Amino acid sequence: MPLQPYRRVLNVPGVPSSMLLMLLARLPMTAMGITLTLHVVSDMGRGYGAAGLVGTATTAGSALGAPLIGRLIDRYGLRPVVTVCGTASSAYWLSTPHLPYFALLLVALPAGILTIPAGSIARQVLAALVPADQRRAAYSMDTISVETTFMIGPAAGIFVTTQFSSAAALTGVGIAFALVTVALLLTNPPVRSAEESREPAGARPAIRSWLGGRLLAALLIAMGALFVLVGTELAALAALRESGQIEWTGLVIVVMCVASLIGGLVHGAVHRSLSQLTLSVLLAVLVIPVGLFGDPWWLLAIALIPTNLVCAPTLASTTETVSAAAPARVRGEAMGLQDSATRLGLAIGSPVVGVVIDHSSAAWGFAAAGVGGLAFAIAGVLLQRRTTARALVPA
Repeated sequence: MPLQPYRRVLNVPGVPSSMLLMLLARLPMTAMGITLTLHVVSDMGRGYGAAGLVGTATTAGSALGAPLIGRLIDRYGLRPVVTVCGTASSAYWLSTPHLPYFALLLVALPAGILTIPAGSIARQVLAALVPADQRRAAYSMDTISVETTFMIGPAAGIFVTTQFSSAAALTGVGIAFALVTVALLLTNPPVRSAEESREPAGARPAIRSWLGGRLLAALLIAMGALFVLVGTELAALAALRESGQIEWTGLVIVVMCVASLIGGLVHGAVHRSLSQLTLSVLLAVLVIPVGLFGDPWWLLAIALIPTNLVCAPTLASTTETVSAAAPARVRGEAMGLQDSATRLGLAIGSPVVGVVIDHSSAAWGFAAAGVGGLAFAIAGVLLQRRTTARALVPA
């Protein structure tokens, strides 16, 4: 596999340090969900439903706040926004171990709104630093970075919680957010290229001029992709529980992540790749038959490899599509909308696939995840065609 595209990206000044910084910035974000769940269940003595309410409030807040935070970055720059969000995030997670449940639930939504948008910032920085013809490799590397943090962050949160306490783990998340805030303020990575920064300040483009059928379709397809991913994880966990092999969950997840990493590497290295739509359809179709291979655990892991090979390419292609469809002046808001779409996909996919599993089996959960992803993809195509047809109608 040719690695030249990655070498060219890493030779761009500022890219290696920015990617390392954003990888570290994502670690507390990937650790906070499982750590908060363990705190509510173990230390507070409440059920998983109560923990889920707090997690849902935080996710809903981040989905609502992502476009607004992105718009503020477009208007005021990175440092003022990171100062506010970083202070709020650090204060929230440092105080979490000391809050009663209902206070925790009350502040979860605003805390989610003010979460540092590490993913959105990372994509903006890459768009600012990397030439357009090299962004596929750059976005693939970013997606690989995401997969890496999801292998490290939750494991670190569980380790600190089990070996010390959930209070120590939550405090560590708060300290990590504080350190990330200071690092971002000191380095202040660019969110616009030098050429874009030299453009004369003008009126902000009207939202109708850039939030059209192409971008909305990409966001719908992104929702579907995350619907598939969260449904697949849930169904895999259910399949392992059904077969009495729950102890192999960690290894199965590692296999899924490694497959996604390999797919991301190939996607970024090839000269021409599949479209976001094609990749998302493959992601959905390949997961539907996985339920036929649920036992033993190693057969399930093998069956999950094909769909996960398409995971990172689908996410990278989504970023490439959104970045190309939005003007530089509104890039932050567009990336925020992408974050909102993916979080909505997660929020919808988990309960829908969960209900299917509760009323049938894990095998049908895999099928539901795939069918749901296809439904979102079809909706995106229909929306784009409808918008195109309207544009062709004479005035």
